[in-house]
This record gives sequence, C-alpha cells and structure tokens, in this order.
Amino acid sequence: MSPYAELVFDAQGDADPAGLRAVADIDATDLLVFAHGWNSDRPASIRLFDRFYAPFAGLVGPGVRLGYAGVVWPSIRFPDEPIPDFDSLMGPDASAADTALDAATRRALAEFWPGHGAQLDRAAELLAARPESEDALAEFGLLVRRLAGVGGTGGGGTAGGGAVRVASGGGGTPDRGVPAIFAEDVREVCQALADGLAAASSDPPAPGRSAAGERRALWNGAKELLRQATYYEMKKRAGAVGERGLGPALTELAARRPGLRVHLVGHSFGGRVAAFSLRAVPAGARHVKSLTLLQGAFSHYAFADRLPHDSRRGGALRGMHRRVDGPVVACHSKHDAALRVFYPLASRMAGDSAGLLGFDERWGAIGHDGVQAVPGAVRLTLAAALRSGVPASGCVSVDAASVVRRGGPPAGAHSDICHAELARVVVAAGRMGR
Repeated sequence: MSPYAELVFDAQGDADPAGLRAVADIDATDLLVFAHGWNSDRPASIRLFDRFYAPFAGLVGPGVRLGYAGVVWPSIRFPDEPIPDFDSLMGPDASAADTALDAATRRALAEFWPGHGAQLDRAAELLAARPESEDALAEFGLLVRRLAGVGGTGGGGTAGGGAVRVASGGGGTPDRGVPAIFAEDVREVCQALADGLAAASSDPPAPGRSAAGERRALWNGAKELLRQATYYEMKKRAGAVGERGLGPALTELAARRPGLRVHLVGHSFGGRVAAFSLRAVPAGARHVKSLTLLQGAFSHYAFADRLPHDSRRGGALRGMHRRVDGPVVACHSKHDAALRVFYPLASRMAGDSAGLLGFDERWGAIGHDGVQAVPGAVRLTLAAALRSGVPASGCVSVDAASVVRRGGPPAGAHSDICHAELARVVVAAGRMGR
C-alpha cells in the first residue's frame, strides 16, 4: 500500500490540512480513495485499507501508477461484533450473545459520547444485570434517548413505570421529529430488535424458551438499541463528512492535480461518505472516474429521480451518478444481515407510523439488493462482471454474494469485503486493468 496518505475528517467534515497536502503530493496517475464504514476505529480501518488494497498492484495495467488514500472519519467500533479475519482486534471475552458491554466497547462509547460517563456506566450496569422489572427497561430506554440527544433529554430522574412512553405523551404516538426507535414503548422496541437479532442469527432460538432466556433476549434487544443509537448519529455524520469534507477535498485536489484520476470506494456507511461527496462535485467536473460501493448502508433508491412510493420526490442523491465520469457500481449480498435485517428496521423506526416491523422494499439498502428505480441500471452477477467487465457509465448492481458470505450475527457478511474479486471490480470500473 504505497504511496499512501490519509484524508482525515472530524465529525463536521473539516479536513486535516496535512492530509490534503500529503495526498496531493502522491505521484500517481490513478488515486484509490477508500472510506471505511460505521463499525470501525482507526486501527481497524488501517488494517482494512491494507488488506483491501493488497491485490491492486498486480491487477492494473502497465500505464497505471496507483496511489492509495484512506478516508478516516470519526466512527465507532463495537468490538463484540465479529468481523471476518479481524478476530485479533476483538477482546478475548467478547461475544455478540453477551448483553454486557466489554471494556473496549465501553471506552469507544465514552469517546463517541464525551461527558456522558455516568449515563454510560448506568446503561452498562443494567445490561450486565438484566433486571426483570419494567422500570429498569424503561430507565435504560431513557438513558439511550439522552445519549442520542433526541427530545426529552432534560431532567435528572430515572424513568418509572408510567414513563415507558415518556416520548409519546402517554399515548403511544411518537413525538413529531423524534425517531420511533426512541419514542415508542421501550419494551416493544427492544422486542422488535430482539426479533431482528433472531432473524439475523444462523441459530434461531428454540420454541418454548425459558423465562430467563426470554429476559436475556429482551436485554439483547436493549443492547442493540444502544448500537442503533450510534447508527442514528453515524448516518447523519457520514453524509456530512461526504458532502462537506470529502467532496470539497477532492475538488481542491483536482484543481491542484488536474490530470489525476480519482476512484472512490466506500464500505457500509463509508459508501454513504463516498456517495454523498458527489454532491460537492461541480457540474461538468470529470475528476471522479468511478465509484464502487461495498455493502453500502444507504437507500437503494438514493439515485432515483422519482421514488416508487412517492412520485413527487426523488432519492437523496438523484442524478448524482451523472457526476461520475464512469460507472457507479453497487456490490450487494443477500448474506449481509446488517443490511437485510437491521437497516430496514432502523429506517422504518426513523419515523414510519405503520409500525416497527413488516419490512418492505421501501426501506431496502443498496448493499442488500443493489440500485433500484434508476432506468437503464444494469444488474450483473459477480462472475459476469469479472468475465466481461462493467458498463462504462451509469448505475450497475453486482451481486457479490458468491464471495461476500462470511460473518456471524448480528452483522452477517456485512464486513466480508477483503476479496481479490472485489478489487477486480474496482479495477474494471476504473478502466485500470491490463
């Protein structure tokens, strides 16, 4: 992975000037720019960049001089979530089935929510003890709500029996503007998340589970609620870092190095970072030559001019694929439980009045089933893409399930992206091959 430099951004998208200068100084014809995803700290991100970039030097043609850049932005890693081939980064006692927070996760959350140590300590205490009382579950829900910084964060008391619906005024209807995941009945939300965990597991619970097993499952759902609170913040942050940070940085880079060909790659919410950077690409600019999304964690309708369920509206990135002087390739896999189960669940619970479950295609992720509702978008198997390449422009969906398939619950194969086959897709998208 040489020559290599990092583009480092804070939560508001402000760039480290030293990183910009270092990237601009890379002697290359083609620059690979990889944005890591949500569940990642800096050490894990660097290792991911190194592993993913490893095959590229042997794949490109003789006229291509590659440079490598890593986009580092403030994300968070839950070390108890298994990632293929990254076991050494996990603590020895980490287990996705354990409701308690391990020390590494607790430290990561403290960095993510500075100044909330007492609330995190209490949340960790409740997750470890798994008390039976409804009041304890309600208290946990209020703690998460305060950590997420959504409505009703004032006051110092813990939530008691009648406060389970504290966000809904006692009536069960979420406050306007407050995601349902924080506003609905806490038990209902935790049960929905527990059901999601069961759906994502390769070993679902047997019928007739004991009372202790039911309580453990419910508190597993509570732990997932805490994880989803970080998701809620990361979704906003990834878009801001892309549009306010990465996009302007690449435009500045293009002004300094007008002949440099930029190839964007994004994993998970890093796909959101990379894709939303297109909003800052000036119309008519030609420096972004390809965009490859690996298990992208944003809507499969993002590039649509019109939404199937509301023809008056388009996707958040409608028409932005035209700012890429080449293809936008979305690699997707049915084995990605994070996107198959939790992305639509979290998206529905961001404010859908129809309820917490009942997934439908409206809430799908681009990393689960590819680009949707874009006329002319091409759909390929991975084998076909490797055999014949990908179109020179437009949106392309590549079913990568044949290689993106490993990983345990709750995320499944979401982070199983370090494959030479996917590197070859990036090379094909960028017209860099031999």
